[in-house]
Amino acid sequence: MHNHRKIRVAFFADILTRDYDGAIKTMYHLIDNIPEEKFEFMFCSGMPPKEKMNHRIVEIPSFVLPFNSNYKASLPYFSNKLTKELTDFNPDVIHIATPSPLGFFGLYYAKRNHIPTLSIYHTNFLSYMKHYFKSLPFLIKPVETIVKYAYRSFYNFCKTVYVPTLQMIRELKECGVAENNLKLWQRGIAVDIFNPSKKDKNFIRQLTGNDKPNILFASRLVWEKNMETLFNIYDEVQAQQLDVNFIIAGSGVAEQEARKRMKKAFFLGFLDHENLAKVYASSDVFVFPSVSETFGNVVVEAMACGCVPVIARGGGSQALVKNGETGFLCEPCNAAEYVENMKTLLTNLPLKEKMQSRGVEYASTLNWDHLVNEYFTDLETLATHHYSSYTNEAILPNEIYPTNFAV
Repeated sequence: MHNHRKIRVAFFADILTRDYDGAIKTMYHLIDNIPEEKFEFMFCSGMPPKEKMNHRIVEIPSFVLPFNSNYKASLPYFSNKLTKELTDFNPDVIHIATPSPLGFFGLYYAKRNHIPTLSIYHTNFLSYMKHYFKSLPFLIKPVETIVKYAYRSFYNFCKTVYVPTLQMIRELKECGVAENNLKLWQRGIAVDIFNPSKKDKNFIRQLTGNDKPNILFASRLVWEKNMETLFNIYDEVQAQQLDVNFIIAGSGVAEQEARKRMKKAFFLGFLDHENLAKVYASSDVFVFPSVSETFGNVVVEAMACGCVPVIARGGGSQALVKNGETGFLCEPCNAAEYVENMKTLLTNLPLKEKMQSRGVEYASTLNWDHLVNEYFTDLETLATHHYSSYTNEAILPNEIYPTNFAV
């Protein structure tokens, strides 16, 4: 075969609905920038893209998760069609979004056919367990053990794993994932959209009806974002009679409860990037108690717009804030500490301005172009090593698979 053929990449992701969440936004930064003269992609997904693409799309049967109705899991094991499509496509590299049943299917196919794999660590499932099994606490430890096992059996067999923060690299190593596969690949930010020039006093005044300082929480409204602490912060703000607006941007399964618990807050629902940027840039403090992030796109977006973060010292987001310099880190569930730090920012203007400019500066260093180039360069490197390094490796034993379906 001549050398000019394109590099073929099979891309496995349960969900590929644009702008669905932070992980999928990251994927689209890559998908929208595929150098089509060099690469040919095939997307395998349970919730495929709604838009037209120049690449092959294989839809996989999927079902809604019982504990999180927003997500669908794909069931690849009943699909001979998928194996046939893969064989026809004959990929050089396989990209796997998550260690789901679909992800393990892709990994097994890759191992069996000696194809190098790349994955991006998007979702910190370990931190979700406390929320999903809150009503069955005795299950938390055993389920965490299973998740750690799945992490090991998945990430140790990927050739390259992109991890967004050093904190997450540490956590994966603690689960037993080999360090030599892990590569720091921070998330980027679209500074043309998220920047301080988006500040618009009239816009925010139309939403709130006043000129008070604005405290903003922007995220999907789901329990794994530590919503309970957000409610407690709101209560503390009310109890201290702080003269501020409490603004909530986003929607999700916890929204009804949030509206009940934070009666005087302004709920803006889901916002597109342009309007979200205006809200960030016109707000004073970004409050974010979540400890389940692998990265925390919203924290960087807020900083890029000059909205100072007061966030939890937990999860991947904590690596984005230098405490006392670009924002404040708080004990994750200590509502009073968040409120103290907010008051500091609202009363000490010189400090707030210094933090704003440092935050904007830091966010501008996280540039998407650089990350996108690195990704396609790595795919090329993996494709060239394809045959040389993979032929001597042992095939993975069947028993590490969380499912015993014949693939």
